[in-house]
Amino acid sequence: MSIRDNLADIQSRIQQACQRAGRDPKEVRLVAVSKTKPAAMIEEAATAGQHLFGESYAQEFSAKFDHLETPVEWHFIGGLQTNKVKYLRGKVELIHSVDRLSLAEEIERQWAKIDQVVNVLIQLNLGAEDSKSGADEAELEELLRQVAALPHLRIRGLMALPPYLADPEEVRPFFRRLRQLAETMNSRHIPGVELNELSMGMSHDFEVAIEEGATLVRVGSAIFGARI
Repeated sequence: MSIRDNLADIQSRIQQACQRAGRDPKEVRLVAVSKTKPAAMIEEAATAGQHLFGESYAQEFSAKFDHLETPVEWHFIGGLQTNKVKYLRGKVELIHSVDRLSLAEEIERQWAKIDQVVNVLIQLNLGAEDSKSGADEAELEELLRQVAALPHLRIRGLMALPPYLADPEEVRPFFRRLRQLAETMNSRHIPGVELNELSMGMSHDFEVAIEEGATLVRVGSAIFGARI
């Protein structure tokens, strides 16, 4: 199938998942994960109507940003080193992967240079996996308060990359936990914190994530094919 066909299939599945959950499909946005994919494939997806793309490697993203002709919305979804933040400055609408104060402070420093505000999500490592980035949930409230104090960052929600499990139903508890954490933190009315976005779910489990409240689903291989 073509990229256009794949996108149509994914959007249909998003609508069906929303129907099952009694949700408005407009509440869920598809982030086409275009890491390692050439600009030509991104152009093809954009021509087919997909205008939100997620990248995971700062320097690769920076190169694509300069060469893409079609205006699109960029999100950064990968683990981010502080020395790579400069490559994103002023170019991304949302950073999904803020997991520590030192990273947030560097984002603050870079966006202060252009006097702009960037939207961010706090990434949690709900599976406590050594191989994955993300704050521990026990640290969440303190991290939210610290990041919310930075004037050039606006916290919009939470992100999680749960353990990869072949059966999407086994991942459901992690998605549910992220939603519950957002609800708990919102109930505490932390100044400057509104956790309205939940970035969770990928190609093999995004439908379950939607049923549990995802507002951003990150889909790559089901759109562009296997990773290069």
